[in-house]
Amino acid sequence: MVQIPNTPTSADVARLAGVSRATVSYVLNNTSAVRISEVTRRRVHEAARELGYVPHAAARSLRAGHSRMVLMPAPAIPVGPLYGGFLNELQWALGRLDYTVVQYGSVGLQGDEAARAWAELRPVAVLVPGAGLGPEGVALLKRSGTRAVVTLGPDRVDGAHAFLMDHDAVGHCAAAHLYERGRRRIGVVLPGEPGLAAYSRPRLAGVREALRGTDAVVTELPLAYTEEAAAEVAARRRESGLDGVFAYNDAYAMLLMRALQDEGVRIPEDVAVIGADDLMLGRLLRPRLSTVHIELPSGRALAELVDRAVRDPGGEPEVHTVLGASVVQRESS
Repeated sequence: MVQIPNTPTSADVARLAGVSRATVSYVLNNTSAVRISEVTRRRVHEAARELGYVPHAAARSLRAGHSRMVLMPAPAIPVGPLYGGFLNELQWALGRLDYTVVQYGSVGLQGDEAARAWAELRPVAVLVPGAGLGPEGVALLKRSGTRAVVTLGPDRVDGAHAFLMDHDAVGHCAAAHLYERGRRRIGVVLPGEPGLAAYSRPRLAGVREALRGTDAVVTELPLAYTEEAAAEVAARRRESGLDGVFAYNDAYAMLLMRALQDEGVRIPEDVAVIGADDLMLGRLLRPRLSTVHIELPSGRALAELVDRAVRDPGGEPEVHTVLGASVVQRESS
């Protein structure tokens, strides 16, 4: 008969470390209100590792009156290296503040239905990427005990803290750059993937704003992320007379640039191309890809906002406009 070993407890850790159970709790819960020497902290952590002791999250939540879980619904759109790096920094920063980040796969759920599914897990905070959550969803989460709801997207939602992503600025500086380079018939690549319109449409609006009152003509170029779709767009280039293209991001820019070259179009002599995100791969192309460098908010700054909101759930929602944008000119424009 297989014997199941006893689960180590905080009392076992206290005995091995030669301290009280209260001290073990203070150390493993990162309590700042009590001063514990570094030597004692090290001894407690070493004892916990030796015994294989892991604090019980549910018990800790009961003591605190709320969980330490920060829920991040998995984005419904493809996440590139730029946003992926931001998420990694955010999770690291929240971990340093003693929060546990849980990604929730909510494919197919939207709006209040998604908020209800998140609320069932009783998170202390929810970080919502993109659009889709409304004021009713925010209210539902708060009634269920969520102390902080933070949105990361182009629009503000009543009742939630917001990191507003100014995607208009991305399109604005790309269009201004192409116009300064003498381009007057400018195509804007709009991705066909579901969910990206919340980002691509503001970028298109930024292009139109930058070129308002000029002699430039803007043409929308819907494009699925396939070689076949890019080849179709490239084949229509001569009849459209395009001499400049701003693509939603570097991946779409590289896809279309290759298709244009296959059609015998010279880059940038015939058509100047600029993307966005400043990916390393764009620097390896020939010609090297011009791009819009996007400055995402600091993951640490967002983690600190979450922590402030959890500590003061009745405070006025904070709104921060972020997302800096600047052109990096290379050979393709």
